Amino acid sequence: MKDTYRFALLGFGNVGQAFARLLLVKGDELLTQQDLNWQVVGIMTGRHGAAINPTGIDLERALAMIAAGDSLDPLSAEPTPQNGSEFIRACNADVLFENTPVSYHDGQPAIEHISTALSASMHAITANKGPVVHAYRELTKLAQAHKRKFFFESAVMDGAPVFSLWRETLPAAELQSFRGILNSTTNLILTLMEQGKTFEDAVAYTQSIGIAETDPSGDIEGWDAAIKVSALVTVLMGINLKPSGVERKGIESLCSEDIQSASAEGKRWKLICKAGRTDTGIVTSVRPELLDPSDPLYNVMGTSSAVTFHSDTLGPLTITESDPGPHTTAYGLLADFINAVR
Repeated sequence: MKDTYRFALLGFGNVGQAFARLLLVKGDELLTQQDLNWQVVGIMTGRHGAAINPTGIDLERALAMIAAGDSLDPLSAEPTPQNGSEFIRACNADVLFENTPVSYHDGQPAIEHISTALSASMHAITANKGPVVHAYRELTKLAQAHKRKFFFESAVMDGAPVFSLWRETLPAAELQSFRGILNSTTNLILTLMEQGKTFEDAVAYTQSIGIAETDPSGDIEGWDAAIKVSALVTVLMGINLKPSGVERKGIESLCSEDIQSASAEGKRWKLICKAGRTDTGIVTSVRPELLDPSDPLYNVMGTSSAVTFHSDTLGPLTITESDPGPHTTAYGLLADFINAVR
């Protein structure tokens, strides 16, 4: 059996905590079925301190302390660094799980964090879309140079197998185009408006259940959807594409009258993400579209998402994810770890 893998968790919000709970649930199964043992040797949070302990951190206690609003500092066996890169180096871990907030515009500081981990011969796993769209090739080359993996399954569609589907099971297939609903927040807002809520009330509800930020503009204005399009195009289509290169229009211009008028005609507004190869390059967009019941995306409601891929070898291939949450994102992180080390 391999020696115990040492984990460093950078970012311990909803996703990081869900990942910790999943590790506790799956610990015995990982050992008996995958021959994998682990311990968390470092946790760094945005607002609740940090802890480093080479002999392992009690995850149940860490979760309880966060739930109580306490700092993790008392769990540390040594002084904890004040920034992410110093924390990574101090942990002496085998795997970094990087889950800090996304930067749509430059991917920092997550790029620096992942680069630091790979340079220290750690596998780097993230749910953060920023490093994928702003530094995918550089980080992948760095990982190869150190014989480690840079994986990011949870960056698009949470734990649904999007990137690994193409990496592992579709050899020699070339992605020609895709079309889908990739932003759960806007899809839920539109669903709630169809049920009679105002735009403002629908946004407030998504904030109350934790799927929209205090500033929801990243979702509403289409930036989150655009960065996911960028990630898919960059990784799966082999074309570097920044979010600013995606034609983008959000749902902020849609009002209740638009939604109800469409509903009266048996139609629905959805924020649709698209990309396709053409003779002159790649065409991409994020914008509201009016769908009729014959469209396969018509019945993707609430926080669910879906994407249909068209390749040069297969007909339409659709992945649908129903009602994702931090627990499904956490599973993507766990799957990436297993795939990285086996």
